[in-house]
Parts: sequence; C-alpha cells; structure tokens
Amino acid sequence: MRAVLQRVTRASVSVAGEVVGAVERPGILALVAATHDDGPAEVETMARKIAELRILRDERSVAEAGAPVLVVSQFTLYGHTRKGRRPSWGDAAPGPVAEPLVDALVAALRARGVEVATGVFGAAMEVELVNDGPFTVIVDT
Repeated sequence: MRAVLQRVTRASVSVAGEVVGAVERPGILALVAATHDDGPAEVETMARKIAELRILRDERSVAEAGAPVLVVSQFTLYGHTRKGRRPSWGDAAPGPVAEPLVDALVAALRARGVEVATGVFGAAMEVELVNDGPFTVIVDT
C-alpha cells in the first residue's frame, strides 16, 4: 500500500457537489492506493503508520492527539511516468482488489479508536484541504 499523508487544519471530499466526508479540525488527509500483492499485513502496517507517526504539531501522532483522518482512495499513486507522456497504471490494484483493502484500512483505523471520514471508492471526487505547514509525507508498506 502507498499513502500520501498531509497534515491539515481541515479537509473535505465531495461527490457530485455533495460533501461525503470531512475533518473539521486539525488532522490528516490520507490519499491511499493499493497494489496487486497487498493484503492484511500491509493494511495493518499502514493503519499503524497513519495512527502512530508523529507528524502532527508538537510531534504528536493521530492516536495521541485524538485527531481525525480523512481517507480518500487514489489509485493514481501507483502511476508510472518514466516513459512517454501518458502515465501507466499497471501497478495499481484493480477496483475489486483495492476496494476491500481500503475498507479494511478504514476498519483497522477505527479499531484503533481513530475518528475516520471517507470518500467514495471509484467516484469522481473533489478534495479540498488546508495543508498545515505545509507538511506532506509518502508512506509505503
């Protein structure tokens, strides 16, 4: 799994003009993608990283601060752009593989007591955020 974690003061995701998920206080926006060979071990590792990385202000973690996380699926994180002008998406898991993994990540975060909002898997989404810092890290399992 791969995630781009952005420390935010607020963030939201909309589908067809309607907000479907939001964090209204400082927390994390997690753009998440899965690849073909991801499974339960990668889901657990990613949940631990999102909850425990000390990336919030004052070197606190989501778990320590009780901060919310907005999880948005984004298969394009596995795009390759080395050759030509058109990205290749071959490393991104197809929807039937990726969706249950993203759902499992959300469940694993909630099992850790994290407040989680989500986008809609596979939908055309509009993401709005105020990046705090700015602060962005990439996490690979």
